[in-house]
Amino acid sequence: MSENQKFILIDGSSMLVTNYYGNLPKALLFEKDPVKKEKLFSQIMHNDAGQYTNAMYGMMRTILKIIKEQKPTHMMFAFDMTRNTFRREKYPDYKGNRGETPEPLKEQFVNMEKLLEDMGFQVMYDMQYEADDIVGSVAARFEKEIPSYIITKDHDYLQLVNDYTRVWLIQTKQETADELLNKYGAEYGFNSKMVSIPDKAFEVTPPLCLSEYGVRPEQIPDLKGIQGDTSDNIPGVKGVSSAAMPLLARYGTMEKIYEAIEACADAKEQKALNSMWKEELGITRSPLKAMIQYKELALLSKDLATIRKDYEFDKSLDDFKIRIDTDKAKSEFEKYGFKSLTDKII
Repeated sequence: MSENQKFILIDGSSMLVTNYYGNLPKALLFEKDPVKKEKLFSQIMHNDAGQYTNAMYGMMRTILKIIKEQKPTHMMFAFDMTRNTFRREKYPDYKGNRGETPEPLKEQFVNMEKLLEDMGFQVMYDMQYEADDIVGSVAARFEKEIPSYIITKDHDYLQLVNDYTRVWLIQTKQETADELLNKYGAEYGFNSKMVSIPDKAFEVTPPLCLSEYGVRPEQIPDLKGIQGDTSDNIPGVKGVSSAAMPLLARYGTMEKIYEAIEACADAKEQKALNSMWKEELGITRSPLKAMIQYKELALLSKDLATIRKDYEFDKSLDDFKIRIDTDKAKSEFEKYGFKSLTDKII
């Protein structure tokens, strides 16, 4: 593994959405009425041709800053194409709680993907897999050849953290990232002067994942399988979320928890198991009945929360090298009105 190389993998959908809402006029951001909201679309940043650019501009500014400061040798972007992926085939209500994507943002998804491709970046998307599956698959293939860093605000990606891959988890505020750095800096021997990471990011390593989020990276799907995930509408097991971490600390995986439950031959042994959980694990409200009742849902929830690493792609590590077409970039920047970013092209 070459320490002089660095591979940055970016959740493009997450970054674009963050920049869209972060650069919306306040009047539009807080307007609830759909009709009134649409009338305010004209206030959104746009180019001379009327194409919306607020999310694209913010994202491109972020990308150029990351390249300048982090000096990656390789980079890729993954985007979600649809919510009707294989997960919805397994569970029709998956992400069923999310509203429609606003038209100004839809337009920018298409234009941003093309802009990045035209500049020479590797941009990947699929109708069956989500962005995190693509990132997980790319990272898994190359992480032992090159230090890899994933940029996202999505906690699902924590399951990809290992000795070769780190997640730069984007926080809502810089203050939150600074607090986390100060909290763990002394313990793990790093500080902001020694470790250069993107704005608002917190670098998650395997021990930090356990310290801050209560489970090891590989246990994230198990945790979501029990607790559920409201953002993705993953159900989990109702009423037992507080028991998830102590149970996983003891048994390691959801399957091992069920092995312990199913090893009980009768109600007496179940009662003894409950007592052990209470006395040794500090679980005051027994999760046993719910875990038994909702076993299929729990296992389905874990499966939904598991990032796939089997997405097939025909690219070598060399294909991900950063080779920006500066002439094309300048032309596109002029088209979209990104004049202030032109001199920042590396």
